[in-house]
Amino acid sequence: MYNKNTLFAQKGFTLIELMVVVVIIAILAAIAIPSYQAYARKSLASQAQQTMKQIAVDLEKHKTRNFNYLNFNASSNLLVVPNGATGTDIKYNISVRDGANTANTLSNSSSTGQSWAIMATSTDEKNNSYVVTSTGIQCFKQGKTIGFDCSGAESW
Repeated sequence: MYNKNTLFAQKGFTLIELMVVVVIIAILAAIAIPSYQAYARKSLASQAQQTMKQIAVDLEKHKTRNFNYLNFNASSNLLVVPNGATGTDIKYNISVRDGANTANTLSNSSSTGQSWAIMATSTDEKNNSYVVTSTGIQCFKQGKTIGFDCSGAESW
């Protein structure tokens, strides 16, 4: 014979208990996800700064051999961050320009080749874009827009 108490005994979780667990998980995710995204953005920004410094070193080596910066070509995998990324995986686009006229590349015939400017432009509005020049200017600005003149930007 069946006992009424065993027939109706609780064999699982109540809806309230499950909802409490879901709420706790949602709160933890709401805290952890933005923190992780900020960490990932900082990591990419550091990679961009490191790549810009590597290009600056390569520029100085080029000037040592050629007495100017004319016809400098940065390695193509250094012009994007992460290195070698393509399409939507690109987080930064890096460009190297003539310092006297930033509209010109260093391979342009009207470039002076006596100075340089490097810009790392973020593809993410929430991350910083950076500029470094041979004259010692180093600046950053949040977003996708920054000028070689560093107007409205902060020093780093």
